[in-house]
Amino acid sequence: MNSLQRRLGLGLIAALLVVGLILLQASLWLFEAGLRRSMETDLREETEGLLLAVVPGANGLQLDSQRLGPRYQRAFSGHYFRIDSDSHEWRSRSLWDSDLDWPTQDGLHPELVDGPQDQRLLVYRAAYRRGGQPLHISVAHDYTPILDSFQQVRLGGLTLLGVALLAFGLLQRLAVRTALRPLESARAQIAELQQGRRAQLDTHVPQELQPLVTQINHLLTQTDETLKRSRHAIGNLGHALKTPLAVLTGLLDSEALAAQPALRQQLEEQLGQIRQRVSRELSRARLAGEGQAGGGFDCAQELPALFATLAAIHRRDLKLDWQAPPDCHLPWEREDMLELLGNLLDNACKWAHSEVRLGIATLPDGYRLRVDDDGPGIPVDRRDTVCQRGARLDEGLEGHGLGLGIVADIISAWRGEWQLQASPLGGLRVEIRLPAVSPGR
Repeated sequence: MNSLQRRLGLGLIAALLVVGLILLQASLWLFEAGLRRSMETDLREETEGLLLAVVPGANGLQLDSQRLGPRYQRAFSGHYFRIDSDSHEWRSRSLWDSDLDWPTQDGLHPELVDGPQDQRLLVYRAAYRRGGQPLHISVAHDYTPILDSFQQVRLGGLTLLGVALLAFGLLQRLAVRTALRPLESARAQIAELQQGRRAQLDTHVPQELQPLVTQINHLLTQTDETLKRSRHAIGNLGHALKTPLAVLTGLLDSEALAAQPALRQQLEEQLGQIRQRVSRELSRARLAGEGQAGGGFDCAQELPALFATLAAIHRRDLKLDWQAPPDCHLPWEREDMLELLGNLLDNACKWAHSEVRLGIATLPDGYRLRVDDDGPGIPVDRRDTVCQRGARLDEGLEGHGLGLGIVADIISAWRGEWQLQASPLGGLRVEIRLPAVSPGR
């Protein structure tokens, strides 16, 4: 959500910046074009005034300095002229000893001409006839102050544009945050769905989100119903298999098998493996079919009862302790979590000398569960074997009969990891790391 807000904000600011720069430059260009047209008129009138200053004399045409304005007399005043005839050339005294690169085409020169003292000159040239002789009159006006003014206007416009962009950015951020607030609320509700704290999304949303929320709720309902049917079918299959297994078990006591003890023992072993495999696969199917959670596992509510049961089962002098963050709520099915912790704690109690401890911690990416005891522990070279998926822990180990095949299945179904370590209490530590959200939710 923050990334979306950031992209929208950067996109809008970039668009406003480009549009603002274009408008600012276009405004200056249009203003300068209008100003040049106005100055062209003034320069043309200046050439006409200079034409009147060219009068007939004893030796032909001559320039009457009395008819020239004072700005043409002051050195480097920014106003200059040159008059060319077939036999004479007159220049303004304001040029002093400078020479300009006067254009040779009539009209307003499109480019500025370099003048004295770093001046930039706007030049206009016109052709006339005086006393039957052709005259070319060029006038130039210093354009540098106007360029400086444009630069100041440009800087001021950029400052105003920056302030406007800042204001627009703040307003846009507020508008986007307000507009995306329903999406943020929906995201929070989906997180609650994943944690098992709700079964449906709220339908009180803006009209634009109503179809999406309705479709999600319909999908959740349909998925939940499908999972329930699948779990019921699996349960019915399990019950249907129990009766034939019970009949076969009863046949083991028949007289026909009594005379064949080797066959009877082999059948007992095979039937035991079938019962065990059916029970285990039913448990796996139940874990894989978890849909909408029924409320998760509330540590403050469930752990006291679990530890009270353990205290009643095991000896009185065994110290049982647990620690969990305040308001600890694990996003997994209550029965599965009780089975996981119950098996771990029960076996820890069986092997502990005097103390068993459970620790639950919240991590940035999930949860960590630790079960410690002060019993004999497990040799280091046997711990990896214990953690292998599907190992029969109660039968394959010496010194620590865990009997927790289903524990490995639960952790695997939740895509977690577990390992055995040496406990600070002196015995075994079982450490489990689970992701923040269990798969399938």
